[in-house]
Amino acid sequence: MLVILSGVAGAGKDTIKKELIKRMENVESLPSFTSRPMREGDVEGQTYNFVSKEEFENMIKKDEFYEYDIHHNEYYGTSKKLLNEKIKSGKIIVKDIDVNGTEHLKELLKQDTEVITIFLRVPKEELRKRLENRVDKPKEEEIILRLNRFDYEESKINLYDYVLKNNDLEKTVQIIQTIIENEKRIINCKA
Repeated sequence: MLVILSGVAGAGKDTIKKELIKRMENVESLPSFTSRPMREGDVEGQTYNFVSKEEFENMIKKDEFYEYDIHHNEYYGTSKKLLNEKIKSGKIIVKDIDVNGTEHLKELLKQDTEVITIFLRVPKEELRKRLENRVDKPKEEEIILRLNRFDYEESKINLYDYVLKNNDLEKTVQIIQTIIENEKRIINCKA
């Protein structure tokens, strides 16, 4: 099963993903590949798989991604090889990805893999506060760039199986745990 978490930058995707991995058995992350530079707190292979723009473009030419996109002038993409390995292992994969990637992955994987999609909503005012208080301290122009994408991301919520307001971390994590458990039961009943 692939569980996709989406929402604008600062919606809490990474924090929720880490909590799910801590609390649930058989749950793993699938880090995207990115051309963005490492930030404080990033761990190669855990936060992202970091490559140069040239390496990323070579991977595109070799058709190594299920999907990729450019955000904030950097590439982000989902490796076919890594995703297929994790799916074959029987793990529940939690992946945070943008709305475009969600649309592509749902379409590409719908025949072979159960894909559960969850969109995390955060009010725009709260989002600005979260971005301003991030550990990596983004510059004002980066905050504006991310806020400008807010309406576009919100316009795509009809793609998602579940839409949750993320204003209480503990409550949101518990709801997502329940969603995953229920979806597992449904899948097991189909088998």
